[in-house]
Amino acid sequence: MLENPWLVIGIILAVNIVYVTFFTLRMIFTLKGQRYFAAFISMFEIVTYVFGLGLVLDRLDQIENVIAYALGYGLGVIVGMKIEEKLALGYITVNVISSNPDIEFTRQLREKGYGVTSWYAYGMEGDRLNMQILTPRKYEILLYETIRTIDPKAFIISYEPKQIYGGFWTKSVKRGKIEDAQKEQQEQQEAL
Repeated sequence: MLENPWLVIGIILAVNIVYVTFFTLRMIFTLKGQRYFAAFISMFEIVTYVFGLGLVLDRLDQIENVIAYALGYGLGVIVGMKIEEKLALGYITVNVISSNPDIEFTRQLREKGYGVTSWYAYGMEGDRLNMQILTPRKYEILLYETIRTIDPKAFIISYEPKQIYGGFWTKSVKRGKIEDAQKEQQEQQEAL
């Protein structure tokens, strides 16, 4: 079966895509503090790695196998990142600076279920409304769209917090308040 060079190239490519996908996911779960899941994934990662590397090392004189291994590595990184984007693990904190402090920005975001802390600030061109918003990563794009709808000129910075303890944000976000607000908004739009 492994005498067909095209089959070997295909297997090496596929095995390395799977290996690097596992590697990428393991690293992400490790960074997110999910050590047991990361350890579980690493068992499959290492078996896949040894199998793929063994295929290449047994046929090291054939450059196409090494190229397939390298190509599989690159594609595995892309696949792993795409899977991580779909999983959208963890939370993000979004800092928003609105150029118009009179907009009822904070209220509108809270009605949609977001936890918002706001304060007035003074920028180079005058008064500003500064807000800090915590949301699960799976709602990140929706939050950006909501912010741009309310204030298209808003300045937005986001980052992933390493640790979150206590407070209103964590309780309301974990209870699914954002999902409830989204469902209610969709129902209202359908009724119109």
